[in-house]
Amino acid sequence: MERTARDGPCPICGARRIKGTTTFTAELGFGVVVVRSVPAHVCEQCGEAWLDDAVAARLERYVQDAREKREQVSIIAMQTP
Repeated sequence: MERTARDGPCPICGARRIKGTTTFTAELGFGVVVVRSVPAHVCEQCGEAWLDDAVAARLERYVQDAREKREQVSIIAMQTP
C-alpha cells in the first residue's frame, strides 16, 4: 500500500487520522453548495479533515455545475464511485 502524507499524524494536533466523512460547503456569492458524506481522512482528536485529490476534483465539478446553473442552494450527498 502506498503511503501518502495523509497517513501521518494530524499536522494541527498530532493525533491519528482515520478514514471517515465530512461535509463540504462552498459560498458562491449568490448561493451555497453543501456536499454531505465526503470521503476524507479525519483527525480523531480535532476533527480536521483532508481530502484526496480525486475527491477534491469531484467537489470542484459540483461547485462549477451549481455556479453555471446559478443555483441558490445545492445540497448533494456524495456517492462513492
